[in-house]
Amino acid sequence: MPKNLQTALLITLLLSASLFVFSAWYGKENAFLLLNANLGPIADQVFRYCTYFGDGIIWVPVTLLILSFRRQYWILAFACIIISTLIAQLSKNIFFKGLPRPSLAITDSSLFHHVAGVELHTMNSFPSGHTTTAFTIFFMACFLIDKKWIVFAGFLYALVAAYSRVYLAQHFPLDLAGGMLSAIITIICSVSLQNKWGKI
Repeated sequence: MPKNLQTALLITLLLSASLFVFSAWYGKENAFLLLNANLGPIADQVFRYCTYFGDGIIWVPVTLLILSFRRQYWILAFACIIISTLIAQLSKNIFFKGLPRPSLAITDSSLFHHVAGVELHTMNSFPSGHTTTAFTIFFMACFLIDKKWIVFAGFLYALVAAYSRVYLAQHFPLDLAGGMLSAIITIICSVSLQNKWGKI
């Protein structure tokens, strides 16, 4: 396993564990309210669009780039898409089905910040699918790019996408932690498949 990926996994595991502890210590709702601060109209627009860094559609350009420049890693790319989607969707819709999101769990909407024009989802909160996707892409980049800067740049990319879900009042910090763990499982399984079946 590349050193960059090892570093990325360690940093993410520590962050995920911190969010679990933070949520357990303060309570899921209070942890959300502490991080869901109104940072002003510019931040509203920044996070409104940065949340797409973790949207499923981001897999299209990422996959096209891999197929164009690193075609030998096509197994890794498709495994990441399939495994991350399965983990997130099975968790949301079967294992943790019905868990309320912040807008439903916190009945007084004046207590939290939400961005005008952004639809607030109400159910199937855990884990955050956007966080799963963004961190999986971060890990893929660390596997494929042998440059030290990719760890910082990729982590910033994934962190902004993940935090946007709290800022936009779509997820609890606990959900972000679950998304990070989902991404860790995804990349470990995907790298294993790539090493076994791919021509590296």
